[in-house]
Amino acid sequence: MDVYLPVAAMTANLGLLVGLGGIVGFLSGLLGVGGGFLLTPFLIMMGIDPVVSAASGTCSLAGASASGTLAHLRAGNVDVAMGSFLLAGGIAGGGFGTWLVKLLRSQGSADVVIIAAYVILLALVGIVMFVEGLLSRVRSEAEEKKETALCRMLQRLPLGRDFPASGVRTSALAPVALGFLVGVMASLMGVGGGFFLIPAMTFALGMPIRVVVGTSLFQMLFTSAFVAVMQAGLNHGVDIILAMGIFAGSTAGARLGAMAARRVNASQLKLLLALMVLGLSLKMLNDLLKSPALIFAAGGR
Repeated sequence: MDVYLPVAAMTANLGLLVGLGGIVGFLSGLLGVGGGFLLTPFLIMMGIDPVVSAASGTCSLAGASASGTLAHLRAGNVDVAMGSFLLAGGIAGGGFGTWLVKLLRSQGSADVVIIAAYVILLALVGIVMFVEGLLSRVRSEAEEKKETALCRMLQRLPLGRDFPASGVRTSALAPVALGFLVGVMASLMGVGGGFFLIPAMTFALGMPIRVVVGTSLFQMLFTSAFVAVMQAGLNHGVDIILAMGIFAGSTAGARLGAMAARRVNASQLKLLLALMVLGLSLKMLNDLLKSPALIFAAGGR
């Protein structure tokens, strides 16, 4: 069944949109990542404008994160204090990123910048996930709990405070800075930032994995909602039909992912997902290099 996407100004298969949403939700429930780093590139390859793809993807991520956040809140796996600092940075970064998209759009360079950013992002994510998947197969539980040198360095920064729910002490500047980066990525590329935030919260802030996923989803929910509103108002980039189709699939996918998380070896899945992400990066790089008109249009303004 085909549906018309008014903002994207094209028709798309509803089943395909729901299926993509299902993949995003499944990854969110299984690994605690938003899945937007896969969703936006797939939408772009379907022929949807990169700005609309990113903005609509962010809108659907906000809805997909809601059920996961509620479940983790009930289980006591959310550090609300830490999440609030992350959210403060996320709102600032989201506002800046939305303005940046508007500026790039006015110069005619938004499309090429978003695609190029995704080529770099996917390559980095793929490498990090592959290494993390290998390390998780050999690390002992004691090594995972060991405080890193980065943790100790951040503890010496100004505005240090305790976060009892996570059992850590760090500078409040650290989660604000991390949240800012996530906000910029959400507005520019339509990603929730979990793939970046989860390892950062684990290795830089020293938070236990028990609260990392829930806290990541907490900030993802509110940062994505804020960015979606900003994108709709400032850049008119949110296609609500597109977002609703993705959200419908992500809701069911998140439940399946949460169920599978109890049975699937996460490290093996990360290795497979890393290879797919690296392949997607190469595909987008090839498409970008095969479209010189897009590059010249961006540079000719």
